[in-house]
Amino acid sequence: MSFDIFVCRFENGEPAALDMSAAHEVLGPHVVARDPETNFLLVRTAEREEAGVYFNNPTGITFNRFGGDGIMDLLAVLLRRLDAVLVVPGGPTVIQRDEDQELLPAALRDEWPVVVARTGAEIDRAIRAS
Repeated sequence: MSFDIFVCRFENGEPAALDMSAAHEVLGPHVVARDPETNFLLVRTAEREEAGVYFNNPTGITFNRFGGDGIMDLLAVLLRRLDAVLVVPGGPTVIQRDEDQELLPAALRDEWPVVVARTGAEIDRAIRAS
């Protein structure tokens, strides 16, 4: 897919910092190229699927040009490890547990669908259904 999706964390409806060290631990074994000046990583799975990953700021990671089961499984691991949600512009907000909905900003909770998805396959279905 060639659009951007965003890994974010929220507390009390406000953006919260992500554990970037943990994110690098999850993604590190899959990095095939990096640009430290732009905080960009190119990750590749064993299935040769790729995604561009941008570390935007302490509260956001962007995935671009992503796809395939391996990338979606990697994304699911990242969301679990960071206790984060996935924001799909114009689509759903993907959360790991029902209770995570209470942490979201009102705009995400009330104006867009919120979907519980824990696996790469469930995340992929949620994105494709939007």
